[in-house]
Amino acid sequence: TDHSRQAACIYLHIMNKIALFPVLLRERFGARTLPREPEPDLVMDDPDQVAAYDQAGSIDGLMASAYLFHSARISQVIQGCKEVVDLGCGPAIQLCQIAQLNPEISFHGVDLSPTMLDNARDNVARLRLKNVRFSLGDITELGFLPDASADGIISTMALHHLPTLNHLRRCFREVSRVLRPGGAIYLVDFNRFKRLKTVIFMAYQNARHQPHLFTLDYERSMRAAFEQAEFKAVAREDLPERCEVTSTFMVPMLTIIKSEDSPIQAAQRDRVRAVLQAMPARYRGDLNDLRIFFRLGGLKNDPFQGL
Repeated sequence: TDHSRQAACIYLHIMNKIALFPVLLRERFGARTLPREPEPDLVMDDPDQVAAYDQAGSIDGLMASAYLFHSARISQVIQGCKEVVDLGCGPAIQLCQIAQLNPEISFHGVDLSPTMLDNARDNVARLRLKNVRFSLGDITELGFLPDASADGIISTMALHHLPTLNHLRRCFREVSRVLRPGGAIYLVDFNRFKRLKTVIFMAYQNARHQPHLFTLDYERSMRAAFEQAEFKAVAREDLPERCEVTSTFMVPMLTIIKSEDSPIQAAQRDRVRAVLQAMPARYRGDLNDLRIFFRLGGLKNDPFQGL
């Protein structure tokens, strides 16, 4: 029955969190032993790999909670923007949801993979979105975008694909160049864990529910992530001073670099509520975990409050 499936989902969610607790303790108090390992393929262009990413990342799949969390957060940051650029948009699943929540804004997705962009265009066409376009490009060299030409720049879970810390600096300098004065910024990515055991646990805890290629890519992404301290240092050097850097509480699994929020409009709030209500119980639990860990980490203005 539906009630039995819901109860099973809640039970699995609780058990996963119990298993996670000792992992977090080791990360919090253990020494760093995991070096950074840049991804072997800097451009995800293999059709099977892209298809696995697209399948596992479907808007109602395992990543549903993360998508909605960032879509709602981004919607607060980009209020009043006319043109927003998404760096490393991939198949644009996240971007499509943001575009649906903000139909009055034009979005420009940038990615270095032609195959990813083919999938992105298919996703936009399937949803009949008219406010999204794409360009093939390197997010560290945005020469096709003029100075101060974007009202907002966003990026979700793409920065770990950059091969070196110097490439991250170049990306942030391009963000500052392309962004108009006072423009909106929302950048989020993994932080690298201290221990390989943590990476393996996080990558494979849901392996039975997702394609193997997606699980393998998830593991590689966490191995390739930058450290929290590196994000803070590069943001301080190369992004506007008004940007705040916030990470998840106790263990920096994720870091958000963002400009100030504005309250989202009633119509957007209704759209967020509709997506939230349609989300399976297990994924709502994951969403609440994200909210709690970021709130305890210092992130303010929760857009889900009261929904």
